[in-house]
Amino acid sequence: MNDVILARALHVLGVVIWIGGVAMATMVVLPAVRRGDLGSDRMRSFQAIEHRFIWIARTCVLVVGLTGLYMIARLDVWDRFQTTTFWWMDAMILVWLMFAFVLFIGEPFILHRFFPKWVREQPDAAFAALHRVHWVLLGLSVITVLGAVAGVHGWSPF
Repeated sequence: MNDVILARALHVLGVVIWIGGVAMATMVVLPAVRRGDLGSDRMRSFQAIEHRFIWIARTCVLVVGLTGLYMIARLDVWDRFQTTTFWWMDAMILVWLMFAFVLFIGEPFILHRFFPKWVREQPDAAFAALHRVHWVLLGLSVITVLGAVAGVHGWSPF
């Protein structure tokens, strides 16, 4: 079972770094960028920070996905997806899928293509929308983390 302990430790570490980064971006970085606290070129400020964190986030999402799948298979807990008691496992996969899409498809193929033009034309609206999306993702992530931690320890609202 040492392999499961290592997988769980890597899984939790990946979640802490990844969701912690989302929290930092949502509650600290994006408000500062929107106010122009990091310079008058808000797009440049945003990109400077985003480019530094994107590969950390992508790596963490991959680690979390691989370790999560490994633990499900190794512990043979596939049946948990058939009951509402373990709703948080479905939530973990849903949040993971959303972030995997955003980080590996949305960001490089959609955001990079359309966001700079939107910022040039309507900077306030563009950054406000980006900030709202971050709040939604953070909210879903927090609910999932709280549910997973409580669920692992036996609590369930169902």
